[in-house]
Amino acid sequence: MAQHYDLIVIGSGPAGRRAAVQAAKLRRSVLVIERGRRVGGVCVHTGTIPSKTLRETVLNLSGWRERGFYGRAHRNKENITAEDLRRRLHITLDHEVEVLEHQFARNNVTCAAGAARFLGANAIEVTSETGEVRHYHGDRIILAVGTHPHRPAHIPFDGESIVDADEILDLKRLPRSLVVIGASVIGIEYATIFSALDVKVTVIEPGDSLLGFVDRELVDEFVHDLRDRGVSLRFRSKAVSVEKLAADRCLVQLEDQRQVVAEMVLFAAGRGGATASLNLAAAGLAADERGRINVDKGSFRTSVPNIYAVGDVIGFPSLASTSMEQGRIAACHAFGETAHAPPEFFPYGIYSVPEISTIGMTEEQVREKRIPYETGIARFRETSRGHIMGLNSGFMKMIFALDTRRLLGVHIVGEGATELIHIGQAVLNLGGGLDYFVENTFNYPTLAEAYKIAALDAFNRMPARERPAVHDLQDIAELAAKKIARV
Repeated sequence: MAQHYDLIVIGSGPAGRRAAVQAAKLRRSVLVIERGRRVGGVCVHTGTIPSKTLRETVLNLSGWRERGFYGRAHRNKENITAEDLRRRLHITLDHEVEVLEHQFARNNVTCAAGAARFLGANAIEVTSETGEVRHYHGDRIILAVGTHPHRPAHIPFDGESIVDADEILDLKRLPRSLVVIGASVIGIEYATIFSALDVKVTVIEPGDSLLGFVDRELVDEFVHDLRDRGVSLRFRSKAVSVEKLAADRCLVQLEDQRQVVAEMVLFAAGRGGATASLNLAAAGLAADERGRINVDKGSFRTSVPNIYAVGDVIGFPSLASTSMEQGRIAACHAFGETAHAPPEFFPYGIYSVPEISTIGMTEEQVREKRIPYETGIARFRETSRGHIMGLNSGFMKMIFALDTRRLLGVHIVGEGATELIHIGQAVLNLGGGLDYFVENTFNYPTLAEAYKIAALDAFNRMPARERPAVHDLQDIAELAAKKIARV
C-alpha cells in the first residue's frame, strides 16, 4: 500500500530543500525523494558548491590574490595536484550534506533514496539502487529535479580527457592545456579557474561574444583581462568534432577548418532538464525539447493543478538563490498560504576569476527604454583597499536616472563582486538613489567605498540643474584629492 504525504518533493537541491522546509513549517507531512546517494542535488554535489569550492581552493593554493604585489610567478604551493583540489572539496561537501540532513530532521521531513517516476498525477514509484520499489501518494507534488549537462552524440566523452561540467570535478590529473567548448556561465567559470592555475585555456564560442545578459562595458573589461593573461577566445567558431589522439592529446576541429589541440576538452554548451525518467505523461505533463517544464511564473503551478515545478528545470534564471525563493513560493501556493513575491530585481553572480555580479538594468536596456541617465565608474585600484589588496583590475559601474536620480543598475567585475552587489541590491529595491551614496559614510578602507566614488563620478557628470544637494562637500574634496594623488 502506498504511503501518503501532504506534499512530495522530487529533488533535494536548493528549490526542493526550501519547498520541503516551508511546507513542514506549515505543519504538513513532507517526503523528499532524491535519486542521488546523498541529499543536496546538483547544487551540492556537482554544481554550485563544488565549483565555488574549487575556485576558492585554486585562488588560495596558486597565490592568485597576491600576484598583484609579488608578480605572476608567485605561488603559495608549488606543483598543485588534482588531489589537492579534491581534498578541500570533499570536506566542504560533507559539511553541506550534514547541515541539510540536520535541517530535514529538525523539521520532520522524511527522505527516500531512489529514482522517482509518475504512475499518475498523485502516485509516485521510487526504485532504489538495489532495485527495491516503493509507492507513495501525494496530495501535492513539487518537481525540483534540476538539470544535467547537454551531451551531444558527436562528442566522444570518456570522463578523463573529454568531459562535461559534472565530470570535470573528478579529474585524476590537472591538464597543461584545456579547450572549453561554450562560453556559458559554467564554461567561463571553469575556463578562468583553470587559467588561474596557469593552464593554457582556449574558449570556443559560436556567438559574437560571451555572457550576453551582462552590461557590455563589463564584458569588454572582462575579455580584456582574460586575453591579457593568455586565455584564447575563439568567437564565431563552432566545434564540429572532437577526437582523442592520445592519452594526453585531443583534437578539436572547428567549422572554419581551424584546429585546436589540447590535453583536455570540457564541453559546457548548455544543460537540459532532468525529466526524461520521470514518466511525465502518466501525470498529464510534458517537457519541451530541452527537458524543461512550463509553469505559471507567479505560483509555479504546472498545467496539472496539484503539480508544481521550481528551480533550474523551469529555465531562466537558473540560480540557486532564485530557486530557493521559487521553492518557498510554490509550497505556499500549494497550500493556499500567502506568498510574498520577491522583488523585481535580483543579483546575478558569476564566480569566474575575476567575479562578475550585476543587478538591475544594463546600460543597453536603459538606452533601449529611452530613459535619460548618467553613469558613474569606480575602479578598484582607486580605492585604498584595492591598493592594499594589490588589485590592478576591476571596477564598479552605477546607472542613475537623470530626472529622479534613482538607481537603475549596479554592475561589478572584480574581487568580491558577488558580495559587494548586495549594497546596490538593497538601495535599488528600496527605491533609493544617488543621494544615499553621496551622503552616507562607508567603512574605510573597503572595496565598498567604490559605491561612493562611482556615485560622485555620476554626480560630476550630471548637468548642474540635475545635481542633488550635497551635504558633505568635504567628502567630495577628499575623494577628488585621492584620485588626483594616484594619477
